[in-house]
Amino acid sequence: MIKLTLSSAALLLVASAAFAAPPAEDISAKRHPNLAAAQDLSRKAWERIVAAQKANEWDMGGHAQKAKDLLDQVNNELRAAATDANKH
Repeated sequence: MIKLTLSSAALLLVASAAFAAPPAEDISAKRHPNLAAAQDLSRKAWERIVAAQKANEWDMGGHAQKAKDLLDQVNNELRAAATDANKH
């Protein structure tokens, strides 16, 4: 019974993580075309990982979620780069 409950909880956690919002697209393409393009590509990669998770019934040993987490970091760094560039 406990194993079933833990398995259900783990599956629910993975499923909810897969439905988390994709990275925001908020870098101005007019001011920073290259950074905006990079942000768009990272968002598309994030969406493809979600599609892969759905196609594989969410079980990828946590690697897909880790990749999405890293893409979130990429998005944060791209925004920081654009913000820094705006100061100059």
